[in-house]
Amino acid sequence: MMKTSISKEQQEVLYAIESMTKSFNDKDIDGVMSSYEDGALVIFEPETPVRDVKILKEMFLGAFGINPQFAYPNGHEVFVNGDAATHIAPWVMTGKAPDGTPIRQTGLSVANLRRQKDGRWLLIFDNPHGSFLLNQ
Repeated sequence: MMKTSISKEQQEVLYAIESMTKSFNDKDIDGVMSSYEDGALVIFEPETPVRDVKILKEMFLGAFGINPQFAYPNGHEVFVNGDAATHIAPWVMTGKAPDGTPIRQTGLSVANLRRQKDGRWLLIFDNPHGSFLLNQ
């Protein structure tokens, strides 16, 4: 949750992010995919943008294999400008490799969302590797 008071629009954007994250944590592929606008760009690995919906679905389903659980322990920043929004948040992901070895990763999520005609906010750009260049 954001640390300062937030507007109704910011709450709606945050709800869209939290809904996608819950769907991901629950391995709900339909919920994950419905969080994205058609043609959305997702960065599964640094410098590797994916836009094709079939590949996106395959990559999410593949990620479910480690039983990932994402959390945002430091909160969220949400900025809204008309029908566009940006969400920024450090994340922690825990999971288990097929052999049972614990996995823990961290990163910085930078995502852009667009308000749809029906009022919902959908992701149009999702980069969980927003800190990639800082580590170069």
